[in-house]
Amino acid sequence: MAATLISKPTLSSSFLGQKLSSRGNSKRSEPSRLVPRVTKCATDTAYGGGNVPKFSRLNVWDPYKRLGIRRDASEEEVWSSRNFLLNQYANHERSAESIEAAFEKILMASFIKRKKTKINLKTRLKKQVEESPPWVQNLLSFVELPPPVIILRRLFLFGFMACWSVMNSADAGPAFQVAISFGACVYFLNDKTKSLGRAALIGFGGLVAGWFCGSLLVPMIPPFLLQPTWSLELLTSLFIYVSLFLSCTFLK
Repeated sequence: MAATLISKPTLSSSFLGQKLSSRGNSKRSEPSRLVPRVTKCATDTAYGGGNVPKFSRLNVWDPYKRLGIRRDASEEEVWSSRNFLLNQYANHERSAESIEAAFEKILMASFIKRKKTKINLKTRLKKQVEESPPWVQNLLSFVELPPPVIILRRLFLFGFMACWSVMNSADAGPAFQVAISFGACVYFLNDKTKSLGRAALIGFGGLVAGWFCGSLLVPMIPPFLLQPTWSLELLTSLFIYVSLFLSCTFLK
């Protein structure tokens, strides 16, 4: 029995389920090297994955240089550059955000510039009025600027009277329409000044001024520009409507 075991050096183990060799020496395996993984920021990756082009001017501070346009570029050029770059780098999140940020900075700067220009224009006009001669200041003291709603309503009224006069030019003269317009002008002025006498005086002055301007300017109009049914009285009434509209809207 002992001789049999010595002649067969290979032993089998029922616990391991494998044969162990007493002759061979097992080689030790070398320890595996750990390779560090580089974690990328989520904003550096593309929307759809894969390699995509990255905006080369991503970190340029000047918004105009970032979009590749001049400082005096028009609004259409700004929009065109923005849309072109977004289409080109739409799959790169940081590039798209950088392009949008530059575009918003340019729009905000343009809005502030227009607002300052408007304020400066009002300041200049006010300064010119204050530096004007006394008679100009006294003349401007009789003028006011009402809300746009009032201007549009009165413009519609006198424009309707003018159209009515032109449509009925072949039937009768515009005396009735002129009378209604004069009454409306006095009513509006009385509501503003709270003085019927002053309102009637300003309205009558507007009527006379319109008649005078019409009588002076109508003969200068070339005949081929006028319709055969348009009489001198009708054309003069159009000037009266304009004068009454200006009187009851902008005069105090």
